Amino acid sequence: MSRIAVLKGGRSLERQVSLRSGARVQDALERLGHDVLSIDVGVDLIRRLRAEPLDAAFVALHGRDGEDGTVQELLEILGLPYTGSGVLGCSRAVDKALAKHLMHEAGIPTPEFFAFTQTAFRELGAGEALPAIEERLRFPIVVKPSSQGSALGIKFAGTADDVPAALVAAFSYDARVVLERHVEGRDLAVSVLDGADGAEALPVVEAVPRSEDFYDFEARYEIGRTEFVCPADLPDTVAERARELALAVHSLLGLHAFSRVDLMLDADGELFVLEANPIPGLTDTSLLPQAAEAAGVDFDQLVARILELAFERAPASRA
Repeated sequence: MSRIAVLKGGRSLERQVSLRSGARVQDALERLGHDVLSIDVGVDLIRRLRAEPLDAAFVALHGRDGEDGTVQELLEILGLPYTGSGVLGCSRAVDKALAKHLMHEAGIPTPEFFAFTQTAFRELGAGEALPAIEERLRFPIVVKPSSQGSALGIKFAGTADDVPAALVAAFSYDARVVLERHVEGRDLAVSVLDGADGAEALPVVEAVPRSEDFYDFEARYEIGRTEFVCPADLPDTVAERARELALAVHSLLGLHAFSRVDLMLDADGELFVLEANPIPGLTDTSLLPQAAEAAGVDFDQLVARILELAFERAPASRA
């Protein structure tokens, strides 16, 4: 079998989730017979990757450095095959504002939004445009960092008075923020898994927080905080539409191997894509493994397929 480096941890705010994803992946790889080198990503990453022969890297990093194309660029420099999307796909998906602009241009439904940098507020007077933005989007408004995952830094502004504090909170996570029309409804996720016959949309998962009004970071990753329904109880036409949208986003952003697309289903039965995740969680409570299980793919099979796709892509140029 192969010698695989599992990249996990790192310096992201999603470090603890990444450590859990990486540990679970490592266990699966070992059950599959692979020799595993576990790496908590830091300043010694390149030295450790060069220190011994490796066949591939399994990227289980979330957020900064792992999902934004940084580690992928380094792995390409080293010529080491790696799992998941390439530099360009990661760069597109991790930037929510860019991804939403691309979706809007492609006709994929996504909530109306505006995005600004801290520089625009400090030096270009963007704050003066807030009343017009608020009128266009209507309250409540979702305010979130452009490049964070796992619901980190997301705030709801119910009135104009709530917007400044929400912006401060979002800017503490990222230099660019997205102000988005809030879609009230059901929180859905569709995972996409590539295969020999192309990309496959897995069964839809619905996340139903048991006590919170919002599916936040804690509700995502603390066992018992959220009920997950998979397959979600949806009309066939709605479920099929959700899968179609997920496949369209996966293709549009140039994602590879696997991804997860988050959507909202409003009271009128309309679906809206919120974002795409190039390296979705692989923890016990993560949605991709649940969807794969519902499709008849257990966790070890899922990890094996993701690794196989990395080897298949290896001879190709940048993805």
